[in-house]
Parts: sequence; C-alpha cells; structure tokens
Amino acid sequence: MAEAARSAEPAIEAAFAPFRTEGGALLPDGTQVLDAHTHLGVDEDGQSLQPEALLAALDEVSPAARACTFPLHDPDRHPGYRRPNDRVLRWAAESGGRLVPYCRLDPAEDPVGEAERCLGRGARGIKLHPRAQAFQFGLPAADAIFACARDARVPILIHAGRGMAPMDALADLALRYPEVPLVLAHAGIAGQGMFASRLADHPGVVYDTSTLSPFDVIELFARVPAERIVFASDVPYGRPVFGLYQALRIGTHVAGLDADELRMLAGGTMAALLDGAQPPAATPPRVPEVRPMVGRLVRVAVYLHSAFASMLAGDGRRDPARSLPWIAMARTVCRDPEPGPAGEALDRIDASLDAAERILLAGGSEGWAAIGLVHATMVFAATEPAATDGDRPA
Repeated sequence: MAEAARSAEPAIEAAFAPFRTEGGALLPDGTQVLDAHTHLGVDEDGQSLQPEALLAALDEVSPAARACTFPLHDPDRHPGYRRPNDRVLRWAAESGGRLVPYCRLDPAEDPVGEAERCLGRGARGIKLHPRAQAFQFGLPAADAIFACARDARVPILIHAGRGMAPMDALADLALRYPEVPLVLAHAGIAGQGMFASRLADHPGVVYDTSTLSPFDVIELFARVPAERIVFASDVPYGRPVFGLYQALRIGTHVAGLDADELRMLAGGTMAALLDGAQPPAATPPRVPEVRPMVGRLVRVAVYLHSAFASMLAGDGRRDPARSLPWIAMARTVCRDPEPGPAGEALDRIDASLDAAERILLAGGSEGWAAIGLVHATMVFAATEPAATDGDRPA
C-alpha cells in the first residue's frame, strides 16, 4: 500500500498543478493571508491535526500565511476545554506569530471563568459550537459569554453550518451586543437569509467562507456586503490552499472584486477585527440575486455535489470510492459533442476528473487527495463566467 501511495503522488501533484497555478495568480501581490477558521488537536469523530501539519498546510498558500485556531471537539475537553485550550495556547506561542489562538468554551462548564483565564494567557477570540455542545443561544450563559467578549474586545466565532436548528436566538443575542465582533462560520448556511436580513445593520458581523458548496458562497456575495466576507478553510475538514482558491475564484470571477478587496477577503478584514477595528464600510452586495449560468457547467457541479454526498452518506463510513459513479456522470457532460460556450472549461474539467478517477481506482489513502481534486473541479465548474451561446466565457 505504501508503494501504491508513492506511485500515486506524481499523478496527484500533476492533477493539482493547474489549480495551484491559478490560485497563486488570483492572489494579489502583498496579500497577508489569514485563515479565519482552523482547528488543532483531536476530535471525537476521528479527525486530528497537530501544529506542524497546520503550518505545513498554511505553507502551501504562503510561508507567511497565518490562521486563527482553536481546539477540536476533544475527548479530553472536560472540564470546560481547559486542557485543549492550554495546548492551543502553547502551540500558538511556539508558532512565531503564525497561529492566533482562540479559546473554545462549553456554556455548561464555567464558560466565563475559562474565557477570562484563556484571554489572560493570550487568547485572541472565542469559539462556540452549539451543535457539538448541544445548547441554544437563549441561555443566560450565552449572554454572559457575549458580555465577556464585549469587555475583552475580542471576536466570537460560531458554528453556523449544518446540523443546526433555527438560529434566530443568535441574531437576537448579536443585536443585544453590537459591540461584539461576530464571525458566522460556514457562510452562515444554517440561516443565511435570516442572518443577512436581521444583521444587515450589525457593525461587526462577518461570514467565513468555509463551506463545501461554492453556490453557498456565491449566494453569500449576493446577500451581504463583500466587506463582510472572510476566507476560511475549516482545516482539517478542508484545506487552506483550496479553501482560498474557492474564495478568490468567486471573489474574482463572480463578485468582480478588485485587488484591494481581494486582499481584505483573504486576510485583511479578519486581521482588522483581531486588532479591534471595525470592518471596512459596507457596500451593496456585488452579485445579483438572478444571474446567468452555463447549463452544462451547472450539471457538472451538481453531479460533483452528489459525489460528496454519496461519499458521506449511509452507514457512517467515509469512503471516497463511493464518489466514482457521480464522477462518471460529470464526465458524460464533458463528452457533449456540442459543448457551446463551455468547451474549453469542459476539457479542463474532464482532464481533472480523469486523474481523480485513476487515483480513486488505485485505492489506498490517496483517495482522499482525489476528493480534494474533485472539490477544486466543482469550484471551477460553478464559477466559470457565463457567456452567450457560441462565445467563449470571458
């Protein structure tokens, strides 16, 4: 198996090369990259990430790239994430400034005491995960945490992704504490429309881009100001280099951001929040709510979404090989004898998916790298600019 993995490495690197090259070209010179959402330690779900691996993942973006980081849902979290928080604080102190530590809190286990302890030792923010900790934002403890963050002038990052009940109580809480910078993780998809409407006038709410679907991020740019969106990867569940590729490709090709705005998306806005500044002045959303699309590329993107769903669904086993039938369906689109305006894009997609299929069919742990390739290909399909029939995309 080790020999098979080594033999797959050149194919993987060759397949990723176009995305790496394009991602580097999309990043404006002088950008200070700051990933708003990363984890360290171990999780009950089997995921883990050590500081050396996080720094190596950031190095794929830039040797100067930084990240906000906090503990995973660690089995050693009781009482109140004290030991995982201490590990993150130590790792951050040893990182030469590249890791910005947050403390993770459990509202049921002295959250204010733990927050004050960690903030006194150098934590720069607070992480709350209402699904993992099974709490609602109507609790008195939630008010106390927000009051603590207000007094310390630090941001709170909150899981606002899958698996959540309606989160209107969080909007109520945020409006009671407008001084608290709020980072809604995963593009706020647990209630993106509700958050966009109710928190439109909140002076310090931002949304991070760490979500699987590029369509969720595109719709975010159609609902909230670009100045309120920050790059994040959710590593180890994502990967910084490809999370940044998604954010920059949407920012460039769909939202039409200029170089200064891309710098703010990639790290400038989040750095300002950590320094106690307000986000830049908000402008109207950059993406229209009704927008043209190339139908053939939408079909590819939908099939690749299905590839992810099949990989994760069913008996709880995560098996990348389950994605193969849906990758095959996406490739049928690429073989269209009349590709129209999508011709060159479909050629590139087919080459990428051919490499992904070969890696998956070879078996072994390298299949997970192929899944990253599938995701980058899905982002490309979802963001390729539309044009009229018979014309190349702009």
